[in-house]
Amino acid sequence: MSKKPEDIFNFSETSDDCIKCGKCIPVCTIHQVNPDETTSPRGFIDLLGAYQQGHLELDKNAKNIFESCFLCTNCVDVCPNSLATDMVIEEVRADIAEKFGIAWFKRIAFYLLEHRKVMDVVMKFGFMFKTCAFKVDEQKGGLLARFRMPMVKKNRLIPSLSKISFLNSYPEEIPAPKQETKNQRVALFIGCLANYNYVGIGESLVDILKELNIDIFIPKDQLCCGAPAYFTGAVDSVERMTKANIEYFESFMDECDAMLIPEATCSAMVKHDWQVFFKNHDMPEWEVRAKNVAEKIHMATAWLDDNTELQQVLKDKGKKFDEAVTYHDPCHARKVQGIYEQPRNLLSPNYPMVEMSDPNRCCGFGGVTMQTEKFHFAELAGKPKAAMIEETKAHYVSAECSACRVQLSEALNNADVETIFKNPLELIAEALKDGKEEANKPL
Repeated sequence: MSKKPEDIFNFSETSDDCIKCGKCIPVCTIHQVNPDETTSPRGFIDLLGAYQQGHLELDKNAKNIFESCFLCTNCVDVCPNSLATDMVIEEVRADIAEKFGIAWFKRIAFYLLEHRKVMDVVMKFGFMFKTCAFKVDEQKGGLLARFRMPMVKKNRLIPSLSKISFLNSYPEEIPAPKQETKNQRVALFIGCLANYNYVGIGESLVDILKELNIDIFIPKDQLCCGAPAYFTGAVDSVERMTKANIEYFESFMDECDAMLIPEATCSAMVKHDWQVFFKNHDMPEWEVRAKNVAEKIHMATAWLDDNTELQQVLKDKGKKFDEAVTYHDPCHARKVQGIYEQPRNLLSPNYPMVEMSDPNRCCGFGGVTMQTEKFHFAELAGKPKAAMIEETKAHYVSAECSACRVQLSEALNNADVETIFKNPLELIAEALKDGKEEANKPL
């Protein structure tokens, strides 16, 4: 098992390296909605230094402070010393979880994420009985609570449930027609929200890959990437899921050109945070194995734009739409992985693109705790983003992140904005599908 973070991670060193310049404060998501020095990046860092030196007790007040960070990485992006404020907060949350425990509903969620077959059964029952507690809103692509429930207020928009998960909808192998040259072959890591809630994302990615004559491998034994547990401090759960996934990925990765992930948070977790986790918990062998796996991990739009002719195919065969799209940059795409041009490159041939005033501003999802006990902060963070989207007058808002989809859909619902959220892959697949239908129409 892993060592405790305070045994190997030097919070004081990070605190000492902070020059208190304050560049992080204007961009900090929690400080924008709760302007308090203690819940600013330099405030977090100071408190962490005091905690490791024994000058701060990890009491309920400190717990409340350290759980108030959205982990948006805006502070890391602008810090002149590149201090990993998000990482030290992620690590102290492990101490919080050990001292105070993890709420029962989170423990249930993490158990289900580790046990795919049990989750499949639970989700099927959820689909069967969802209309008992929720109204289905097809236009907004979610469920509206009929009455107030624990941490789900009435009329809060939450993701709908699909009858069959993505992983259970397709065979493991989907070969493309043989070409003169060897076909590219990619594996798909789908992400939990896209697997159970937003299945159109995976379906669209499959359709795109078929259009490009790429062999598809859908590894059925994949588990959650571990991000929800990681951001909550559930170290044991993270360790079990990451190790199981790495061992599984190693069994087939050499046979694939890439593994595509249509989710910013999942791809950042697999490509970046797995290595950070193993390094911070003194597991060098697993850090190396995570690094080796990461070499073939790609966000879907980034790989498609960089390694295929999809952009040209869209220009030649895709339908041109009049409905404008505005693109929101997920924190885990732009700031963690440097991905922002590629999805725009693939959308622009078929949709008018209009930029919002700050596409890089965090939407305010913030993780499991922020969406439950601290949802009032998420609501506050979502309001300015919804206003920006409304100002664009775009028909669609797009982001390659289902966590952003959950947050922005609710923010738009609260603000009564009619803009529809679509993953870029869904919009791209629609352009290809409609373009093919138009080409096949009789003259």
